[in-house]
Amino acid sequence: MVVELFIGNGAEVCVFHDRPFSKTVSWLEYDTANSKVDFVMEDGDIRNFGIAVDRKLRAYFLNTHLVSMIQMNPVTKKVENGVDLPLIVHAA
Repeated sequence: MVVELFIGNGAEVCVFHDRPFSKTVSWLEYDTANSKVDFVMEDGDIRNFGIAVDRKLRAYFLNTHLVSMIQMNPVTKKVENGVDLPLIVHAA
């Protein structure tokens, strides 16, 4: 699965992914100590995809409560679905 972070036009935090997750993602957690994002599933299972957050993006993560999760079709490059999920920030 390809997962990428980006900042949208309105300074919103977005996550692109190219396949559906095996379980429903309920929220994301950003740890400021290691600058990584974890995905928490509806059953409480934590999926760490090793998504490192560039330090330049830290301020965006610290100033938001929602992340847009967008599934893109890898062939057509069109949006297949999207959802806004809560972001929990763990500050060191």
